[in-house]
Amino acid sequence: MKFRRSERLVDMTHYLMYHPRELVSLTWFADRYQSAKSSISEDLVIINDIFKHQGIGFLQTVPGAAGGVKFYPMVKKDQAEAMINELCSLIADPERLLPGEYLFMTDLLGNPKIMNEVGKLLAAAVADREIDAIMTVATKGIPIAQAVANQLNVPFVIVRRDPKVTEGPTVTINYVSGSSKRIQTMVLSKRSLKEGARVLIVDDFMKAGGTVNGMINLLEEFNASVAGIAVLVESEHVEERLVDDYISLVKLTNVNMKEKKINVVKGNYFSKKINFL
Repeated sequence: MKFRRSERLVDMTHYLMYHPRELVSLTWFADRYQSAKSSISEDLVIINDIFKHQGIGFLQTVPGAAGGVKFYPMVKKDQAEAMINELCSLIADPERLLPGEYLFMTDLLGNPKIMNEVGKLLAAAVADREIDAIMTVATKGIPIAQAVANQLNVPFVIVRRDPKVTEGPTVTINYVSGSSKRIQTMVLSKRSLKEGARVLIVDDFMKAGGTVNGMINLLEEFNASVAGIAVLVESEHVEERLVDDYISLVKLTNVNMKEKKINVVKGNYFSKKINFL
């Protein structure tokens, strides 16, 4: 089937956005649309210009016979600021307060639009890193891990508290919770990660960082390395932080049950070296 240029542009855009960080050869596109490579190259220039202008991402051209083009999801700085400001506003809603100074977050974690934006923000922050997989701990970190994995086009793995018969042989470690100082257990299927994998750890909330530190220790059992650490919310008031190098979107500075007030500010996201569009 011969595509008109307008049809080609729509289909190429759709394909690239659903295959981020994947090298696609110009020959493959030329065969798909029965068009000359020169025409494909012109189309890619148009798509790249629109991606950058709209804050969607950019296309990287890989030269050579085995080369092609890769799409990297990114954001503009003003877009990132607007997204994080909205997150701060949503999390600061006093209706989120639960007994014990906990916050109700399930509605945000279950909102696909919000999670898609969170995934874009965190993926943009690590766009220049080699990442083979995303790791999180069940259960609230799963939507975030899936959102980031979609943007980076890599699998995500779930660390559990108890072994599941459906996951086969597992690796189990004990770790110390950073906030409660209690011994807890982490379990991961042996088939989840390849040896030497570079892993981005993500979580929904970080206090002292005991859970994240546990995942770091678990990676050592797989001879895997930490490619980065990213969290949706970090707590400001902790006696001792067990991890130092991490990215946070939002920082929880204070919770006042009596006044029903939640103080939330931007996390350290903008202090990181991020190549915004």
